[in-house]
Amino acid sequence: MATNITTVKGRDALKLRHSPYWHKIGTGCFLGLRKTTRGTAGSWIARYRNDDSGAQQLHSLGRFEDFAPTDRFDRATQAAKEWFDHMGRGGNAGAVTVRQACENYVKHLAASGRQKTSHDAESRFKRWVYADATFGGIELQRLSPKDMNKWRVNLAGTMAIPQDKTKAATQPRSDSTLNRDMTTLKAALNLAHENGDVTSDHAWKIKLRPVKDADGRRDVYLDAENRRKLIANAPDHLAALLKALSLVPLRPGAMAGLTAGDYDKRLATLTIGADKRTGDRKITLPKMTAAFFAQQAKDKLPGAPLLARANGAAWNKDSWKGPFKAAVIAAGLPTNATAYALRHSTITDLIALHRLDTLTVAQLAGTSLQMIEKHYGHLLRDHAAKALASLAL
Repeated sequence: MATNITTVKGRDALKLRHSPYWHKIGTGCFLGLRKTTRGTAGSWIARYRNDDSGAQQLHSLGRFEDFAPTDRFDRATQAAKEWFDHMGRGGNAGAVTVRQACENYVKHLAASGRQKTSHDAESRFKRWVYADATFGGIELQRLSPKDMNKWRVNLAGTMAIPQDKTKAATQPRSDSTLNRDMTTLKAALNLAHENGDVTSDHAWKIKLRPVKDADGRRDVYLDAENRRKLIANAPDHLAALLKALSLVPLRPGAMAGLTAGDYDKRLATLTIGADKRTGDRKITLPKMTAAFFAQQAKDKLPGAPLLARANGAAWNKDSWKGPFKAAVIAAGLPTNATAYALRHSTITDLIALHRLDTLTVAQLAGTSLQMIEKHYGHLLRDHAAKALASLAL
């Protein structure tokens, strides 16, 4: 009696056995259904023959129980054809899980000499992928938009990890932090796609799109007089950090991480270590700025913090947050001002007041030209409007 796996009636009539029932899709390509127990949907399998070697390979497609019985054959056929295309393009036959894709990405970064990025990616994966054995164990070929959406929703609902890991998480996760975590996973999955470990990026292409305008424009601007007030109302050890941030447009964390050895008095240069995606870079300082940093480095060992707290320890976000807020209030400044506002303000002044070109600003700030233009492009448009106005006859 002929067998038929294309219809519900035909599949219900199949006898139970371990060997799959096969349906030809194309030359060397077959879709199979294995039925071993009554009352279950059975499991679908794809079989592919390599034209060069003649070897046949099997690939489990799953049960498709989330779909109506009448739709399962079509869904299985689609999945099988995607795998056949994958194999025809030289794809890997072995099943790679989400976790394995992440591990491969970490190794790829390390092998490319991007050690810090590799460590950062691994830390994120340990928290948000490896800790979820169910999600991490999903084979990439079976990964669905539904799986990705569930992961994203769960991640968005977690608290942001404080810089001081000994403290409990109390702040909700920001959209910008969510974007960074999603972007890292997306990069790992895209690499797996490029390497032939998965046929399609359909599962994550839409679901891992970043939240728009998550970073936004840094709207809290402190002019030079406000910055002087802030520094004057801060304790001496914090005032030094704030002045440094007002002189050089670094990220607060990058400034706090500088050591005395990073300042070269002979050349009047400041060496900034790996900062986000940028590698080491040197900044030549003007005379008065160099004198300030020389004073901070005076009598310190090369490995000591260049800008230290009163107890000699390095600053971090959790240690400057309280005294910074107190200085803001004492100076009568906007209460939503943060240490990052100093970086924003210095960048704004370099572009709006001193007309420094954006490429140089990007290099000084340790960021991309694209990011400078995204957040400060409105200043350039103001310049253009004023220039056009000067042409009026």
